[in-house]
Amino acid sequence: MQIRNVYGIDLGTSTVKIYDLKKDTITKEKNMIAIRNREQVIAVGNYAYEMHERTPSNIEVITPMSNGRIANVLMVEAVLHTLLHRCTRHMGYRPELYFSVPCDMTEIERRSYYTIAHKGALKNCRMYLVDKPIADALALGIPINRTKGSMIVNIGAQSTEISVIANTRVIFSRIIQVGGKQFNESICNLNRRKNNFQIGSKTAKRVKIALADLGTDKKEARKVRGVDGASGLPMEGIITSSLVNEALLSGVNEIGEEIKHALERTPPQIHDHIQKEGIYITGGSTRIPNIDRYLSRQLGCPVQLSQYYDLCTICGLKELITHDALHRWAYTVNKKK
Repeated sequence: MQIRNVYGIDLGTSTVKIYDLKKDTITKEKNMIAIRNREQVIAVGNYAYEMHERTPSNIEVITPMSNGRIANVLMVEAVLHTLLHRCTRHMGYRPELYFSVPCDMTEIERRSYYTIAHKGALKNCRMYLVDKPIADALALGIPINRTKGSMIVNIGAQSTEISVIANTRVIFSRIIQVGGKQFNESICNLNRRKNNFQIGSKTAKRVKIALADLGTDKKEARKVRGVDGASGLPMEGIITSSLVNEALLSGVNEIGEEIKHALERTPPQIHDHIQKEGIYITGGSTRIPNIDRYLSRQLGCPVQLSQYYDLCTICGLKELITHDALHRWAYTVNKKK
């Protein structure tokens, strides 16, 4: 029997993850595109990321997603089709695409997924949408049919999605604009104010993982390259773990407060089950050391950290695709008449 051409796709703000059923592989590339003179695409994915923060004025490197949503349909279409062709040269006559999507999308946003999928070699594809909290729950091993209440917090590149699953469905979902990008910007801004030199977002991302240690008195430092705030010339400077922790705390505290508000809006019986079971956190920004312990102290309940990190959603799509009994959680979008 011929294996179907089926792909799971997680269009993240920072990265695109693609699961290929035939190869049983997950491909991960940056969700970036480089454009010359606002009209010519010259690089996509990791190649575009390598150009980020080092391009001439006529070349722009952009991320076509914003806060987990499609911001530029044409650019997302170019990224998706390019990365799919890198995964496989032969997608078949009628491939199946499973997209992970936010819960609270409008009808227009749903149709945008239909638009980006049904082009070129994919024009005859069958397309399905899966709510991200459902995909995360499948990867985390949460029994969606039986859970009396589970909370999943996905801390992504630009946003955090707080969701509650109970009674076989998502009963609450809220997205706040706090994520990895905001953490990186906070490190850049605090370093500029305290040390009077500017670093790029790539450098901020590296020191965030290397030096952060929330809730401890870690004493470490790293030498980094940046730009002098007075002269504008390249220079080397020192960034400490205390500066990184200070920069991260406001954003992490905001996430904690939003989780508390979500728990307050949850029915008492579901709230009690979440308190006993613990809150699941996942997403790329949960790589910040000890973020689970810090949130657990702030919330007063267990916090369970997924070891899938930013691959949690795509691993959930893999579970759904490879188990027919889970297909009930996928739904279709009709073409606009």
